[in-house]
Amino acid sequence: MKILVLMKQTFDTEEEIFLVDGKLKESGVKYVINPYDEYAVEQAILLKEQQGAEVTVVSAGPARAEEALRTAVAVGADNAILIDDESLNGDEYTISKVLAAIAQKESYDLILAGHMSVDDGAAQIGPRVAELLGIPHISTITGLTIDGQTARAEKDVEGDLETIEVQLPALLTAQQGLNEPRYPTLPGIMKAKKKPIERVTAADLGIDVAAIGSKTETLTLNLPQKKSGGRILEGELHEQTAELVNLLRNEAKVV
Repeated sequence: MKILVLMKQTFDTEEEIFLVDGKLKESGVKYVINPYDEYAVEQAILLKEQQGAEVTVVSAGPARAEEALRTAVAVGADNAILIDDESLNGDEYTISKVLAAIAQKESYDLILAGHMSVDDGAAQIGPRVAELLGIPHISTITGLTIDGQTARAEKDVEGDLETIEVQLPALLTAQQGLNEPRYPTLPGIMKAKKKPIERVTAADLGIDVAAIGSKTETLTLNLPQKKSGGRILEGELHEQTAELVNLLRNEAKVV
C-alpha cells in the first residue's frame, strides 16, 4: 500500500497573532505541523506498522516548511516532498491543483489529510483534490480500518456515529479523535536530519501557472474586537426586559 499525506505548516496554536498594515506578522513566530494534519500523519504511520505501507508526506510552502516535513519523517514517514515555488502560492483552488498534480505522479492507494487548517479553516483542500483525481472522499473521520481494497471509515454526525465504506483509492480527511499523534524520538530526529527532501517546482509538475491562479484575494486582516465585561440588569423583571431590548437595539444593534 502506498499512502500520500497532504500536510501544511501553520502557526503554533499558542502563538499570539500580530497584524502589521493589515497583514500577518510572521517574523519570530513558531511554526508547527497543522494539528489536524498530525492525525493524518499518525494514521498513515499506524497503517505502515500494521500493513507495511509506504508513506509519503507532501507540503506546498516556503523553505521553512521543510521543518514540518522532517518532523513527519522523524515519526515514521518514508519520503517527503516540498513544493517550493513562489509562483504556485495561492488560495485553495491553486493549492489543490498543485497537490493533485503531485498525487498523479504516483499510484497512491490512500490519500490522507487534516480536515482543515487552523489558520484559515476553509476545509476545502481534501474535497477539491479528491474531485480533481476523480476518487471517493470522506471527510472528518474519527475511525478507520483497511481491509484489502476496502476502507471503512467512521465519523461523528450530530452526536451519532456514521460508518462509510469506499473502495480504494480514496481520500480521507482526519478529525480530532481519530488517534493520538506520537512525538518524534531522538533516533527518529537524527534519521530525519539526513533524509533527502524532494523539491519540486511548477516546471517539474508541468503546471501552467497562469492557468491555476487564485480565485480569491485577501485584501486585509483584522483582529476580533476585544470583549467587554458583562452587565447585570437591575430592577423589576419588566424593567430589566425593557432595558435589555433597548441595549440590544441601540447599543449592540442586533435587533
